[in-house]
Amino acid sequence: HVQLVESGGGSVQAGGSLRLSCAASGYTSSFGCMGWFRQFPGKERERVATIARDGSAAYADSVKGRFTISKDNAQNTVYLQMNSLKPEDTAMYLCAADYSPILCSRRLSFDYWGQGTQVTVS
Repeated sequence: HVQLVESGGGSVQAGGSLRLSCAASGYTSSFGCMGWFRQFPGKERERVATIARDGSAAYADSVKGRFTISKDNAQNTVYLQMNSLKPEDTAMYLCAADYSPILCSRRLSFDYWGQGTQVTVS
């Protein structure tokens, strides 16, 4: 049974930084694609960043140059380093994972999702 557990959210002032972590457990092979999404109240989930098994990353235009996605295969963890945070980055951030690497940079549907961690920028 795969579980994704996010951590690292919190409240920060505009211009500050946060580092989100997503720890995966319960699987026996590497995911083909992992990603971070964010959910705004009353709006559809938005893809923030994805990283494929080969390490290639893709970002939403709104976070390019400010956010960095990375992964530690040994620790089964994916990270999202968020710098120069803006109030409009305030959202619930969710981790997602899928065994398929196909179209990772444009993936919206994932097999597994975490519960989310709240990020508030004021």
